[in-house]
Amino acid sequence: MINEKAKRVLIVRPDRLGDIVLSTPLPREIKKTFSGSFVAVMVREYALPVFENNPYVDKIITIDDYLKKEKGSFRKHWKRLRELKFNYALMLLPNERINYLLFAAGIKTRIGVGYKFFQWITNVKSVSRNKYKPLRHEADYCLDLARAMGVSSFNYKTEIHLSDNEKKQAENFRSKVAPNGEKIIGIHITSGNSCPNLEAQEYVKIIKMLKNSEGIKIVVTDVSLPENVEKEISGVHRIGNGLRNLFVALSSLDLLVSSSTGPSHAAAALGVKTLTLFCPLPACSPALWSPLGNDAHYILPPEEYCATKCPKDPKACTFSEGGITAEKIVERIKAIID
Repeated sequence: MINEKAKRVLIVRPDRLGDIVLSTPLPREIKKTFSGSFVAVMVREYALPVFENNPYVDKIITIDDYLKKEKGSFRKHWKRLRELKFNYALMLLPNERINYLLFAAGIKTRIGVGYKFFQWITNVKSVSRNKYKPLRHEADYCLDLARAMGVSSFNYKTEIHLSDNEKKQAENFRSKVAPNGEKIIGIHITSGNSCPNLEAQEYVKIIKMLKNSEGIKIVVTDVSLPENVEKEISGVHRIGNGLRNLFVALSSLDLLVSSSTGPSHAAAALGVKTLTLFCPLPACSPALWSPLGNDAHYILPPEEYCATKCPKDPKACTFSEGGITAEKIVERIKAIID
C-alpha cells in the first residue's frame, strides 16, 4: 500500500559516472530529513551500480530506451512513474525528453537546474547556480535541489556501498596484489576527454618509476587501453569489466592517481585516498570538482605555466612542457603514502 502523503522522491541524473557519484548524498539526506519517505533514482543503465546496495535508495530506474527513442518506451515509463506515485522529482541535469515524461506522469513538484524554456512551460521550479558565484562544490549545488523541498543539510559526503561479499573480494584482491603488505597505488590513465589529463605515455612513465619501488605495488584501473600502452605496462595488475568490479578494486587501494574523472570520485566515495590532477580554471577547479568524503590530495600546474601554455580548451590540455610531470606526481605519491 502506497502512502501518498509521504514524500515520494525521484532523483534524475542521466549523465557521467563522476556526476552521478556526486549525487549520492541526496537519497541519504532526504531519508534523514523525511522519515518514511520513498526515494528512487533514475539513471542510465551503465550507472546503475553506483546505487546498488545503497540503504537510502528504494528503487533504481534505468532510462536508456526512452533516451534512445525506442518505440513504446514513453508509455512504459509513463505507466511505471504513475504507478509509483511520486510527488517530487529532482532533475539534476536539464533534459527535455525526461522533463516532458515527468510532466506527463503527473509528478506535482518538479525541481530543476537553470531556466530552460521547456522547464518554464511545464511549470518546473528552478534552482539557480547564480553563474557559480560564489563557486561551490558540484555536490553542494546538487543538494540545493533537495533544499528546495525542505532538506536543510549541508552534508554532501559521497558514498558507494559494497556488499559483504564484495568486501571479501576486495580483501582477496589486496592479498593477491600485495601479499607482503605493500602499499597499493592505483593509476587511472584515461578520462573520456572530460577534463585536462596527462598523455598516456606520461602515466606509463609514472608506472615504470614506481614499479620497482620497495613496498609499492601498482594496479591500473582502466579496463581497456591503446595497444601500445598495453604492451608497455605488461605485467601490471589490472581489473575486470564492470563498475562493481571497479569499485571492489578501488576499495582495496591505498591511493588512486588520476585526472578529475569518474573513478576519482568513486574512490573517494569508498573512502580511498586520491591524488587528482586539476586545472585552475573555475569550471575545472578542485573547488568545484574535488573528490569528497576521503583524504583528497590534488596537484595543479604552476601559475606561470597556465599563463603561457594554456590551450584555452581544458579538454585539450595535457599539462605537457612542464605543467605537471611524472616526476612531480611520483614525488607527491611517496609523500602521501609515507
